[in-house]
Amino acid sequence: MQNIFISTISDIIVMVKRNLLRYKRSPRLIIFSFIQPIMFVLLFAYVFGGAIDTPGTDYINYLIPGIIVQTVVFGAMMTGVGLAEDMQRGMIDRFRSLPMARSAVLAGRTLSESLRNIFVVLVMTLVGYAIGFRIQDGILNYTYAILLTLLFGFAFSWISATIGLAVKDVETAQSAGFVWVFPVVFASSIFVPVETLSGFIKTFALHNPISYTVNVVRGLVLGFPTGNDIWYSLAWIIGILLVFVPFAVRSYRKIS
Repeated sequence: MQNIFISTISDIIVMVKRNLLRYKRSPRLIIFSFIQPIMFVLLFAYVFGGAIDTPGTDYINYLIPGIIVQTVVFGAMMTGVGLAEDMQRGMIDRFRSLPMARSAVLAGRTLSESLRNIFVVLVMTLVGYAIGFRIQDGILNYTYAILLTLLFGFAFSWISATIGLAVKDVETAQSAGFVWVFPVVFASSIFVPVETLSGFIKTFALHNPISYTVNVVRGLVLGFPTGNDIWYSLAWIIGILLVFVPFAVRSYRKIS
């Protein structure tokens, strides 16, 4: 049993290295992953920011924690795109023919996306600092906030993996991965306080897992009380993993 565990960990590490080498050989993948969140920051900070009231802090301080979570969630959607690309190129068939743990392909992909997200989060923090964002409650709490964000993105990577394995082609994986994420992202507390929304959208935003996570990240970074949001966020993360890890593994095993 111990040998199997060590062998599985070794296989996962190999797959993580393989996926990270892809970014090293194609740095444009990293560069373009920054462009969209930077555009969101500039658009909302300088175009809409003056019209949005955020009690207790400047809008840029309110916005950056939300953008960091949004960036990680959007980055997690690339997991399914990468798996669909591997299937189209026949790489998944090659992996399945090798004497390696079946879980290594999926775990390696989701973990490598989490490692990429660390770099992306750091860059977005620097971009935020360049336009006025400041950490208000110390580096330690900021580190906790980033760890929660990465864990949240890791959970969403498994949703994306399930979608990518189900649709099996890159174009559909991109569409199917992002079409449901956009309303979940925008109907949340990322860009505006939930209290400013109304009707069904407000109810949805209040119980949105992204809102819970953003509220905790924002609270840790700015020194706001987080209340029970930390437990709701962790509950969503655990629930997503419990549901979608088995789904993804089952889909991988059913690939013909």
